[in-house]
Amino acid sequence: MDILSICLHKMSQEQSPCTNLFSNLFPKQKGCYHHQVSMEDFFKYLNPAQDDKDWGLYLNCSGKIEIEPGVVYPPNSHPSGYYFNFEQGRILNEYQINYITRGEGIYENHSGKFKVNPGSLMITKPGRWHRYTPIKDTGWVENYVGFSGHIAHQIFGHPWFTSKNAVIDVGHNEEIIDSYHKIFNYVMEEKPGYQQVASGMIMKMLGFIVSIDKQKDFSGKRVEKIIQNACFSIRENVEAEINFHTYAEENNIGYSYFRKMFKKYTGVPPVQYHLDLKILRAKEMLLYTDKSVKEISYALGFQSIYYFSRVFKAKLGLSPTEFRKRPNI
Repeated sequence: MDILSICLHKMSQEQSPCTNLFSNLFPKQKGCYHHQVSMEDFFKYLNPAQDDKDWGLYLNCSGKIEIEPGVVYPPNSHPSGYYFNFEQGRILNEYQINYITRGEGIYENHSGKFKVNPGSLMITKPGRWHRYTPIKDTGWVENYVGFSGHIAHQIFGHPWFTSKNAVIDVGHNEEIIDSYHKIFNYVMEEKPGYQQVASGMIMKMLGFIVSIDKQKDFSGKRVEKIIQNACFSIRENVEAEINFHTYAEENNIGYSYFRKMFKKYTGVPPVQYHLDLKILRAKEMLLYTDKSVKEISYALGFQSIYYFSRVFKAKLGLSPTEFRKRPNI
């Protein structure tokens, strides 16, 4: 832990337990803090070691800032590598996720201009021109992390992220703000391995972001329960032949809509979901029973051993017999 963080940590222990989280962690004292604008403001820019970078995802900066109505943004205290003029905008060499918990503003990049509301996430990718600012009448409270690494590139290359705008509305989510708070704690203490733990919190945050967005299509809708029942029924009757058109009709829902929503919910269409479970069960039977390939094929409801073998090899790259001979796969 550096001397600055030690000082902050010691000061935090002297505060009243009734003081809020950020007052405890980042009290305003002269000569012993990072750049601060108000009692709750905090930011810290890091110098990750090579083994941190080799981990695949590492933190470059984190912080929280409250911009009161009418205050100039961004504050002049930001280091030159992050400070920007709104008219010119900026380009970063890292990913940033900024969570606005209060106030309103705008975010703009080459794709367009986006409204920022309380509960909005602003996602910035490296090498992309952008700019953002709170509305002067409201200001805002901004929590942010900046990070890099080949794992980050891999995640943000996923179709879910490439298909989204720079601003995503997740609302006031306890899991996300808790992730920021924990990252702030790790950053302030800088104990050995803090980068690896903080990178795990970033991964967790990204997972929640995707999960929250995916659940929007199902929250409070009858179709969610229909899909959950379908998944349960498929798992309980893997070997059976299931007519999903009939299932949709019995639940007074159109098959096309059911298929579309099922794929959104699980990631695959219902027929594929069923087939994947058959193959998973087939793998278990090949490894842990003495049943022949033919017996397994018919036990799982495949029309023929040839169809079963073809599907199995298409999925795993090995025939059932080859798979059985290599149980370590």
